Amino acid sequence: MTSILRIMHNFLLVAAATLSLGAIIAPANAATAEDLNKDAAQALQTLYKSQPVAEDLAKKARGILVFPKIIKAGLVFGGSYGEGVLYKGSHVAGYYNSVSASWGWQAGAQSYSYVLFLMSNKAAKYLNKSNGWEIGTGPTVVVANEGVAKNLSTSSLKDDAYAFIFDQQGLMASLSIEGTKISRIKR
Repeated sequence: MTSILRIMHNFLLVAAATLSLGAIIAPANAATAEDLNKDAAQALQTLYKSQPVAEDLAKKARGILVFPKIIKAGLVFGGSYGEGVLYKGSHVAGYYNSVSASWGWQAGAQSYSYVLFLMSNKAAKYLNKSNGWEIGTGPTVVVANEGVAKNLSTSSLKDDAYAFIFDQQGLMASLSIEGTKISRIKR
């Protein structure tokens, strides 16, 4: 009898997490191209103010992929979703989404922004020609936390892409873009 109650309890937790995640993520799908453009420009300015090296990276980048708001939630099973803008120079070159799924000991919800600086032709071509970029495969991505950002200069660049995660809000035990899939969308 106890194992049936435990199974039922776990099932209810998974169902609650799934419904919560769906309720949080559904509004993110409604962004228009104009909304995304405005939010992405604002997110870039926020990043440049907090990490001046990011503005230097932008000058050398082959492309800049800006996700102004990623929503992440989980309770045993979790996921994240957000939509973003790809800039080549000062022009919008496309729209993308960022999706991830996870399972394990996790609980909470948060939102954050991230910007991916595509520094090599290899990274830019991979994003354009692939059916989506799974972070952790393909070109090398370095997540620039405060320690990495302090030691990063445009003369020391050697990786294909650099990601900055910023503007976190909410409570979640961990934050990573590993296992994230980035795919082109129409707006």
